[in-house]
Amino acid sequence: MTTDARTFHTWHPKGNELQRDWVVVDAKDQVLGRIATQVAHILRGKHKPTWSPHVDGGDFVIVVNAEGVVLTGNKAAQKVYYHHTGYPGGIKETPYRIMIAKHPERVLKFAIKGMLPKTRLGRQMLRKLHIYRGATHPHAAQQPRTVTLAKRAS
Repeated sequence: MTTDARTFHTWHPKGNELQRDWVVVDAKDQVLGRIATQVAHILRGKHKPTWSPHVDGGDFVIVVNAEGVVLTGNKAAQKVYYHHTGYPGGIKETPYRIMIAKHPERVLKFAIKGMLPKTRLGRQMLRKLHIYRGATHPHAAQQPRTVTLAKRAS
């Protein structure tokens, strides 16, 4: 009895077989963690039937209105961002209220980055993320489709 060898192989998409779309997500009045998980899901390509863990098959994501993101509970007063200068005793901390006022793009980027793989594949996925403070973006030529995420319960 002979069998076709192709019946035992799982098909994985190659780099030239991937179809990447452009997606616009509005962060106005969205909870930071919830929008970050949904954007990371799109960046990884887990919403597609061709998803594979070792291939970057996700879409390009444009996040607008980054300054309108919110935190629940008392996190807005307690959340602190840390970085190290590389020198002894060089730990620096920035409270959330200052970070969201000066760099709202970084708040979303750090949250999304933490939900992607910590490998070169994750860094490649992060390059497809574009975050803007206001409602406008320079990617109209890509004809992105708008994705509406579930609003938070008020």
